[in-house]
Amino acid sequence: MKYKLWVRRMSISAPKMTVKSHYPWPLKALFLVLVLGFGGAIAMWIYDLGRDFTGHSPVVSKQQLTDLNQKVEALTAERDRFSSTVNAAESRLNIEKAAQEQLGQQIKVLETENAKLKEDLAFFEGLLPNATGKQGITIQRLTAELLTPTQLRYRMLIMQGGKGPNFVGNVQLLVTATVAGKSTVLTFPGANATATEKAASQLDFKYYQRVEAELTLPEGSVVKAIQAKVMEKGQMRAQQTSNL
Repeated sequence: MKYKLWVRRMSISAPKMTVKSHYPWPLKALFLVLVLGFGGAIAMWIYDLGRDFTGHSPVVSKQQLTDLNQKVEALTAERDRFSSTVNAAESRLNIEKAAQEQLGQQIKVLETENAKLKEDLAFFEGLLPNATGKQGITIQRLTAELLTPTQLRYRMLIMQGGKGPNFVGNVQLLVTATVAGKSTVLTFPGANATATEKAASQLDFKYYQRVEAELTLPEGSVVKAIQAKVMEKGQMRAQQTSNL
């Protein structure tokens, strides 16, 4: 009987053996978590140790942070100082530029006035022989130019010789032109002249007076010549004609 039992246990038909653990599975799980956590901590320690060794440690001391803040403040102050200097320089440049523009305009005005004075002086010098002779009125260098097809600008210098009293009178202009194919003579100032046009034609001087103004012509006018007459109490004292 014992022999049969021994043969059955040693044969292929013998029952399977099962090995059971003496440790419960929660304990195994806790052990696995502890092993993984310990391994991770070692890995992080080795990583930080490597960054410290290579000089790439992210840890900044309080002293280093203070030094960095001081450098930032110094750079900010220097930037503000440079910005103020640049703004002040720009302001000075703008002031100098405006002053130069104003000076340029004043120079142009003075040059124009100087040219007029030279022209007046030339006219006056041309009449010096008459200044000590008989009293008389003369018109010097009557000129005219078209600014636009309907705007005619004229200028002249009227002088009085001798040592008489102030001359009081007016200037009358006669413009010979072709209007709508017909030859005509336009008189200025006309019957419908404005106060400005009448004022421009008035004369009141002792030695000389410059006269210049603009005339408004009819549409389609073709100017041929302009004649200036100096009138005193309805009597003509001088005249001069200029062709265009």
